[in-house]
Amino acid sequence: MKNAWSDEDAKMMINNYAKQGVSEDIALRVYTSRLLGNDHNLVLHGGGNTSVKTTMKDVMGDVVDVLCVKGSGWDLDTIEPAGLPAVRLEPLKQMVNLNKLSDEDMVNAQRGNLLDSQAPNPSVETLLHAFLPHKFIDHTHANAILALTDQTMGDVLCSEVFGKKFGLVPYIMPGFDLAKKALEVYLENPEVQGLILLKHGIFTFSDTAKQAYSRMIRAVTKAEKFAKQQAKKINKNALAPIKLPKQLSSAANIAPIIRGLTSHHGQPLMMDFRSNGKILSYVNAKSLKRISQQGTVTPDHVIRTKPYPLIAPAPEHGKQELFQSALKKAIDQYHIKYHDYFKRCNKASKIKKTELDPNPRVVLVPGVGLFGLGNSKKAARIAADLAETNIDVISDAERMGTYQVISEAEIFELEYWSLEQAKLGKSAEKPLQRKVVLVTGGGSGIGAATAQAFAAEGAAVAVLDLNSEAAQTIAAAIGGQGYGCDVTDESSLSTVFNRVVTDFGGIDIVVSNAGAAWQGRIGDVDEATLRKSFELNFWAHQRVASMAVKIMEQQGLGGCLLFNTSKQAVNPGRDFGPYGLPKAATLFLMKQYALDYGHLGIRANAVNADRIRSGLLTPDMIKSRSKSRGLSITDYMGGNLLEREVSAEDVAQGFVTLAKSEATTAAVLTVDGGNIAASMR
Repeated sequence: MKNAWSDEDAKMMINNYAKQGVSEDIALRVYTSRLLGNDHNLVLHGGGNTSVKTTMKDVMGDVVDVLCVKGSGWDLDTIEPAGLPAVRLEPLKQMVNLNKLSDEDMVNAQRGNLLDSQAPNPSVETLLHAFLPHKFIDHTHANAILALTDQTMGDVLCSEVFGKKFGLVPYIMPGFDLAKKALEVYLENPEVQGLILLKHGIFTFSDTAKQAYSRMIRAVTKAEKFAKQQAKKINKNALAPIKLPKQLSSAANIAPIIRGLTSHHGQPLMMDFRSNGKILSYVNAKSLKRISQQGTVTPDHVIRTKPYPLIAPAPEHGKQELFQSALKKAIDQYHIKYHDYFKRCNKASKIKKTELDPNPRVVLVPGVGLFGLGNSKKAARIAADLAETNIDVISDAERMGTYQVISEAEIFELEYWSLEQAKLGKSAEKPLQRKVVLVTGGGSGIGAATAQAFAAEGAAVAVLDLNSEAAQTIAAAIGGQGYGCDVTDESSLSTVFNRVVTDFGGIDIVVSNAGAAWQGRIGDVDEATLRKSFELNFWAHQRVASMAVKIMEQQGLGGCLLFNTSKQAVNPGRDFGPYGLPKAATLFLMKQYALDYGHLGIRANAVNADRIRSGLLTPDMIKSRSKSRGLSITDYMGGNLLEREVSAEDVAQGFVTLAKSEATTAAVLTVDGGNIAASMR
């Protein structure tokens, strides 16, 4: 493992923060915290914590000793000084004299001693940092350390690797009891450079930030080297493969099925797919059931991944129904197993809990890879990241020995621990947070505004556009995914649909928006031009809708098709037949989809818009049209009942409204400021 410390970078960090009135201690604490956080072999997604003991002035101007420790909700890789709440140190140190301390009293005492009452909650391991005497303390869940400790003889291996340089702390749930035990182990040999928390992680400490960090890197590097040597010496075939079908289904073919069957009360989860050599070696192993069902490699993961993943059947190509049936059985068994786990552990628990939803957050698919699941794309990505970490650690542990973690009861207590669940946040979900939205022509104009509007409602958005760079730019701005795509090319469209389904797990809402305007008197228009317009303004809509409903049928969660049909579909303009005719056909295409797929909960609606500045209605066209009518540009663009210009954002809100109108299908929403001639009866 590389030591990333740089004297030059550290000095730059100190100087930059000094301009903001931040002390050198805090600047260095931020610097090394980020070094740790940026190495995903050390920590992931809120894992680990760091602290520094320093002095600050309180509200009275008195200088007091404080512990600045990572606060809840902050990640080490992006931490700022605000993420290191300052807690009065002396009251924390005095708590070591208590015989017992409840979690509630511990949190209350920590918050009561904050210098800033608005600061985030200090880490649940604050007391461990406070009780140890060192100035800088680092804590990670390093993969290499976990590979050593998560074994039947983990303590023996750790002693062999580290000797007396590190103290060994038995597994205890984070909090007051762990803090006292860690201090006890430290006091047995105050010369240690750190503590190994068995089946949990590692602490290193020093009076300088550089040495505390360097000790962490040296210890982890030593564990990595030992693991390689041990695996080579033992030469154990820990991940011998099973026999798989000759032809396997792709991730795109099975993702909608998984997403539909793992929905909870009709609410789907977002998905994130991963596959590589390590993952495939793991999910294809004969020992998969034994090694994957014991528990997570460090207890902190359980709140985001559940205690164990779902093992899906290997999907044979061309046998989707067989896979769906077998997967449903596997999910039913997973639910039963989770219910039994909850009842069994809750009965033995001192504090009775309310069962969480029983759906898996990680799905392992032999021959294919793994899927992370979550109530948002970010949560799904986190679950997948943690699943990959579990695979790395378990694989290394199995090559050296036999993977073994904490007991089921201990896993349960951490999964249902209120202080851990609080890390997930309980804020209300946005209306479309669990929805995947695909927008064609999303790189500009109405499409871009629509992508932005759906993202604001919490949706995960796939932006498609002929201009790949434009699609990616819009997607990057809203946290979505951009794809270059020619909607008139069936192969291009099919490829991108497969990518979207692989990236997100499925599709819930489609805004078929891509289009272009061809002009000319209908009797004079050549057939090639008319066919070209129909290809984009009708056939492309049909291809998009047809591919979308097949995915929606697989999911079994309903869905929504939304078409941009334009006022030309009901109120044709002079010399605009080449554009209006296919748009009129698309309007009736929408009604046909509503008729044919309504029984599956798939809705179809359209928006008729007019005079919207976009790639269709260009500045030159606006100027020409307004001049031909003897109007100013302002009067032309506001030539409606409301006497105001209608924007792309107005149209976007129309699409969002229809998407959220669960009892509305076969409807046309007019967004044009009011045009009686174009209004629907």
